[in-house]
Amino acid sequence: MNNYTNREEYLSKLLAYKDKDLIKVVSGLRRSGKSTLFELYRQTLLQMGVKEKQIVFLNFEEFELRKFLNDLDSLYAHIIGQLDLSKPCYVFLDEVQNVNEFERLVDGLFVKPNIDVYITGSNAFLLSGELATLLSGRYIEISILPFSFKEYLTARKIDISNRYLNYEALFFDYVNETSLPKGVELREGGFDKIYEYLEAIYATIVEKDITQRHQINDKRAFGNITKFVASNIGNPLSPGNIAKTLKQDGQNTHNTTVEKYLDYLVASFVFYKVNRFDLKGRKQLATQEKYYLVDVGLLNILAGKERTTDRGHILENVVYLELLRRGNKIWTGTSRNSEVDFVCKTKTGDIEYYQVAWKMAGESTIEREFGALEKINDNYPKFLLTSDSFTQNRSGIKHLNVFNWLLNTDTEQEQPNIII
Repeated sequence: MNNYTNREEYLSKLLAYKDKDLIKVVSGLRRSGKSTLFELYRQTLLQMGVKEKQIVFLNFEEFELRKFLNDLDSLYAHIIGQLDLSKPCYVFLDEVQNVNEFERLVDGLFVKPNIDVYITGSNAFLLSGELATLLSGRYIEISILPFSFKEYLTARKIDISNRYLNYEALFFDYVNETSLPKGVELREGGFDKIYEYLEAIYATIVEKDITQRHQINDKRAFGNITKFVASNIGNPLSPGNIAKTLKQDGQNTHNTTVEKYLDYLVASFVFYKVNRFDLKGRKQLATQEKYYLVDVGLLNILAGKERTTDRGHILENVVYLELLRRGNKIWTGTSRNSEVDFVCKTKTGDIEYYQVAWKMAGESTIEREFGALEKINDNYPKFLLTSDSFTQNRSGIKHLNVFNWLLNTDTEQEQPNIII
């Protein structure tokens, strides 16, 4: 388990909600570490003196449990029968969306005294519809992401206090391989092993979580849409212009179909959708969203050898996920004459602006990147993140080295208290 000790932020969040009258919902991409987090938490409970008779741990992907998937009464009896309900008990239900009418099971356990309920799911639909209605105000969601750059280096046992590391080379490892926890363990076997692993995960997500669940017949169109979005991370997209592009390729896919497929991909945590925010009118816009990939390593599968997405967009993707980890709500900013990569509302409700570029190469880049932030005339903090080792602030904009920012080693910044 030593590879997972650096998921302590998630663990401490779970511990903070222990025995509180809330259902704990851990959501995120398949294989991003949800089951491992539960296992880690279970071990922590045992160390705290909780007895085996107080814990039930079920993973509904396991073959042995399939007899319960359509039989709630037996499943409920199976769980209750294992517990000593005279003491506080902890029930973990992993990939609970596989259970038919799981909402009723979760609710039934939740209302029983002395039961603390924890559930995971690889699909955002878990919290839409019935469950959200049934449990409104009674659950806390913790979204888990694959390894951050910092967690990735820790998992590789790299000493990040060493100021002389070649961060650029390590960053390329991070984005060219994978940020998924198990993928880091596979590094020793060479890149082929990582590639096979990513391929298998992606196939499972598409098969189990999307095409089977939503009965998608046109798998080719679905695959092409996914590849198109992956090759255009950080570019404004709309279902209409995606459908148009596919049409030039001889495929007739209606806008509404494109939109549905995008929703499924976002709900399965493959992509994250970022809405545009009108900086002048101060309102969210309904078109031309940007999409970012949960793990840029997946570009190997989705965009293949011709990973056309440039370094700037890949860096932007990594920065987006990091802003998400740090508890921000995120939009992409737009006004009549400029765009800014990210407008963030922090956990404390403050606004921050971020512009991301790979390098300050030449005068035109410097003008463009600083200019985008300078055009915003308010006094909220503005940050420019690049890979340059020499950074220079201008007009109150903080220019930071992006690797230091990702590792929280920038002295100019307060150390963010990372909450998921």
